[in-house]
Amino acid sequence: MTMPMLFTPLELRGVTLKNRVVVAPMHQYSAVKGHATDWHLMNAGRYAAGGAGMVMMESTKVARNGCGTVGDTGLWDDSFIEGLARCATFIKQQGAVAAIQLGHSGRKARLTRPWEGGKPLKGDEAEIYDWEGWELVAPSAVPHSEKAPVPRALSHNEVRDLVGKWGDAAIRADKAGFDVLEIHAAHGYLIHQFLSPVANQRTDTYGGNEMNRMRFALEVAEHVRSVWPAEKPLFMRLSCEDDAGWGPAESIRLSRLLKDKGIDVIDCSSGGTLAHSPMDGERSKKYGYQVPYAEAIRKEAAIKTMAVGHIVHADQAEAILREGRADLIALARELMYNPNWAMDAAQKLGADPDFLLVPPPMRYWLAKRAKSAFEGKPSTWSNGLGNS
Repeated sequence: MTMPMLFTPLELRGVTLKNRVVVAPMHQYSAVKGHATDWHLMNAGRYAAGGAGMVMMESTKVARNGCGTVGDTGLWDDSFIEGLARCATFIKQQGAVAAIQLGHSGRKARLTRPWEGGKPLKGDEAEIYDWEGWELVAPSAVPHSEKAPVPRALSHNEVRDLVGKWGDAAIRADKAGFDVLEIHAAHGYLIHQFLSPVANQRTDTYGGNEMNRMRFALEVAEHVRSVWPAEKPLFMRLSCEDDAGWGPAESIRLSRLLKDKGIDVIDCSSGGTLAHSPMDGERSKKYGYQVPYAEAIRKEAAIKTMAVGHIVHADQAEAILREGRADLIALARELMYNPNWAMDAAQKLGADPDFLLVPPPMRYWLAKRAKSAFEGKPSTWSNGLGNS
């Protein structure tokens, strides 16, 4: 039997993923003053033990004022390295590639956690630290919504300083042991704000025409690539459609330029500029609703892409790869539902009869049951889209 493409290795520079299943970065809002905790170790570790080829940790902030909530992880200081290094080490011990996303929230900062309402903070709430250093900044003094506070527009020199902060955080990520780095330029956060004609109303070299609005993203990519080890891959996540003036055509043009700057993979997401979530729209009610962006950028920009967004079933993921629509498959919520999704998908596609994807404490017992005369199927079993 031909090995399913989902479970074939992929080489990216000097890093080899054992399969194409990627754990997408998922905010946990559970850090303590920016530091990763046992929750982060457990959360990343369960996905790595579940057979994924790469585990990407959540958007970790390059500056104090980049934190969206009190629970964001940080890498703006060396003190954060130790906690993240625990996670990277454990991920790699399970045979997965350890990755991390670096970001800055810009005007979408100083908020309560989503399950607390995602409302602007006043500064006197519990857990608040370094309130003065947590200033709300953005490309322009334009709030995210009518109910959001007005951010301060960054000066030209501050923009250049932030480029350096991404590089400094990348160096720390390398010291922590991560082998893949992703720059977060999506979901209405700072780099995406610079790209957006709605959020970016600057009149200097970082605003106005499309090339100027792309400048910050390109400078961050170029600088990070210069300090990130040459043998380690570099990704960038884009909101390929934000329904507010930045869409697939713009994303294709930017992706071509990013490829020249040393970006290896475009992670294709959407939304974030407007007050509502893309998950609230009609488009997101469909399986694989963001896959067309990955397909278009892969074809038109001639760069590898990662598809994400309501990819739920093994045969669905396999078809995306077989049809040449993306090079990697990222999952988030479905992995929360089933942290062993990669192992489960491999069984359904006949790729791993001996459970070699998972660590020995799981492998031994599951393989033993599979070879027994047990008449049933695992509780997660279904044949895929046609029988789900």
